[in-house]
Amino acid sequence: MAQNFYFQQMQMMVQPMRDELTQVGFQELTTPEEVDAALQGEGSKGTTLLVVNSVCGCAAGLARPAVALSLKNEKTPAHLYTVFAGQDRDATAQARSYFKELPPSSPSFVLMKDGKVVHMVHRHEIEGNSLEVISQYLTNAYDQYCD
Repeated sequence: MAQNFYFQQMQMMVQPMRDELTQVGFQELTTPEEVDAALQGEGSKGTTLLVVNSVCGCAAGLARPAVALSLKNEKTPAHLYTVFAGQDRDATAQARSYFKELPPSSPSFVLMKDGKVVHMVHRHEIEGNSLEVISQYLTNAYDQYCD
């Protein structure tokens, strides 16, 4: 009973953090099956941006606002997905299996083209940078890889 109450409280606390991304067009992937359907199916064709979301301060103050800002660029990814590290653990682990050669990082941004990773922005590139700099990391990649 107490564990269920804790889970419900945590879900209520992180919902606004989820909403920041879904309100700008991201689709949440909460299960491994949803991850596979997105990253192996139609979502693997063209460009895909996967955001590994997090509850940390750099996600709230930098990562989520920067990715929202980046979507104002002329070129943007065709598909926008997100998993939530620490919340949807199985989905996050499954998403990371698509780029297991890269170290896990939360928050992070992974740009894929036709199912292959072409660019990643890690937490250490987010922390200590401005929204504009982080957004520029993304828009530079969009300009290079997105149609």
